[in-house]
Amino acid sequence: MAGEKKKLEVVITGVSEVDDKLGGGIPLGSLCLVEGDSDAGKSVPCQHLTYGTLGSGQSGVAYYTTENSVKSLIAQMDSIGLSTLDYFLCGHLRIYPLAFGKGNCREIFKLLTHHFSRLPNEFKLIIFDSITLLLSHSKPVFIIDFFAECKSLCEKGLCIIIVAHSYAFEEDVLSRTRSVCDARFKLRLEAVGDRMLKLMEVLKIRGADRPTGDVVSFDVEPKIGMRIIPLSKARV
Repeated sequence: MAGEKKKLEVVITGVSEVDDKLGGGIPLGSLCLVEGDSDAGKSVPCQHLTYGTLGSGQSGVAYYTTENSVKSLIAQMDSIGLSTLDYFLCGHLRIYPLAFGKGNCREIFKLLTHHFSRLPNEFKLIIFDSITLLLSHSKPVFIIDFFAECKSLCEKGLCIIIVAHSYAFEEDVLSRTRSVCDARFKLRLEAVGDRMLKLMEVLKIRGADRPTGDVVSFDVEPKIGMRIIPLSKARV
């Protein structure tokens, strides 16, 4: 029907070079793991995915953060050209600051997935940035169960993105959680020529519309966000 709103099928960053590497975007129904080193910029693609999804006008975003308050997350995104205050005030962006002690991790994981499941239907993108603190106090079985429950929620049409430091996982747990996920990115810092760049490896996107790329090299600039820097140019 003419004028009918196109149904949201993928979440995108809005940065064309990155979305090309993602094969057109992360399909709804995907559980995505974003892992990597400290200061490698793991939150930046998540914030771009938030902004790209909100900009589509077809989905709300729920952002769970252990790194920021509501005010500081909005300010941080605004500083890299991703203005989300209006979306927040209109209720299209929900931000949930989280703080964890040494409580019962199994119950915390259950509360999180229950909260995910109770979000309004229009919230198709959920970001949890980051799970690292919980990993350090949790038994492997609780972590694996959490990822399995998130996978079940994704099968109902959600896209859930979980951010973590790679070192926080035991090797066996990391291998098993990777296998559960439909998409996986790994970020690292690397000296390229005379500069330090952030590199994002697109390791897997199941169900992408077209072939995915392997590495995105970028820097983060005020009022711009991700600025793609081809490795060939950086090495010159």
